[in-house]
Amino acid sequence: MAALLRHVAAALLYIVAAASVAAASTYYASDPNLGSARVVFQTNHGDIEFGFFPRVAPKTVEHIFKLVRLGCYNTNHFFRVDKGFVAQVADVVGGRKAPMNKEQEQQAEKSIVGEFSTVKHIRGILSMGRYSDPDSASSSFSILLGDAPHLDGQYAVFGRVTKGDDTLRKLERLPTRKEGIFVMPIERIEIMSTYYYDIEVDSCEAEKSILRKRLSESSSEIERWRRKCFA
Repeated sequence: MAALLRHVAAALLYIVAAASVAAASTYYASDPNLGSARVVFQTNHGDIEFGFFPRVAPKTVEHIFKLVRLGCYNTNHFFRVDKGFVAQVADVVGGRKAPMNKEQEQQAEKSIVGEFSTVKHIRGILSMGRYSDPDSASSSFSILLGDAPHLDGQYAVFGRVTKGDDTLRKLERLPTRKEGIFVMPIERIEIMSTYYYDIEVDSCEAEKSILRKRLSESSSEIERWRRKCFA
């Protein structure tokens, strides 16, 4: 009888886990606000993919997508990981390891008007960082690791995670230290390279080769910087 109960309990746990995975997959992949563009951050702990809300925050989406296309987030990092709250990407001006070219600098120095909306701050949401000035957002943004209703209407929501919750959970398990109000990882969480694609266009082999080229270019940028620094 005890053995039977253990088997039943194990089966129930498996069913619950499978249901949770399926729900998470649906939760991240489907959202009426999502456009067709996708961005992937390749970190030293795994990939995180996200999409944009172009109808909710058009100016913010345009700005962040341009930063990605220019490769501004390559060699940047997550400077903050507060379990159950946020994982925050550093501002590219001070967060990158590799120096920026003139075009990257010009885009990175721009600030965006605060596009506040009624979209809720729940796990997986992307929300712009800013100073006290509501129009001071630039390139730092947070991925919500839990529900944070106190942020609603105060920070611009511009997208959400579509894949990579497993990576986010890895980040939440990393050792951290407290510095003022910030909970920060002890070791650098590197954004090694980034790439983007469109789910409505990049579906055949020709478009996949373009993605591989973009990834190769990102990797080449990092390697050129490393050779220059360690020569």
